[in-house]
Amino acid sequence: MLPVLRASADGEVRIGDVVEKLAAEFALSEDERAHLLPSGRQTTFANRVHWSKSYLGKAGLIVLSGRGRFTITDRGREVLASPPKRIDIKFLQRFPEFAAFRSDGGSDADESEAVAPVKGKLVDEPTLTPDETIRVAYRRLEAALAEDLLSRVRQGTPAFFERVIVQLLLAMGYGGSAGALDRALTGGSGDGGIDGVIDQDP
Repeated sequence: MLPVLRASADGEVRIGDVVEKLAAEFALSEDERAHLLPSGRQTTFANRVHWSKSYLGKAGLIVLSGRGRFTITDRGREVLASPPKRIDIKFLQRFPEFAAFRSDGGSDADESEAVAPVKGKLVDEPTLTPDETIRVAYRRLEAALAEDLLSRVRQGTPAFFERVIVQLLLAMGYGGSAGALDRALTGGSGDGGIDGVIDQDP
């Protein structure tokens, strides 16, 4: 957030110009500049710059001055007069407006200890944008659900497992409709290891 605030030090700026300026300042590669969010609607870097602008606005360090434009405030200039090493959520909590914003819709959890895996790294969650935080939470829930399903399948009988596998294949479109389940299941003692017969995908 500090680089975004510095970008407005000389007056009104366009958010699009700030994205380009900071991408050049950080010497981002073309791949890094073009990396999209899972939605495919916005680049990850632009998304982070936009969220930084939003948070700086909630803290009263900048003010929106027009469509896609913002200007530094007197409070923002005071921060830049003796800038911190970084501006993060913890830093912004000192401003009443931002603290009120967080208490209205923010997390009550102790974020200082929270970490999330992103592309194989451990990343402090306070550095994530709300979009990224939601995706991290989704991945955690998905992983927990997968582990729970695997645990339940492993606890089942061999007959249960065979039935689950054939149901899965039928649900994927192999073998016709779910009504074909009894026809597909052929497993039993002396079946030569054949658990079911399904139609091949056309």
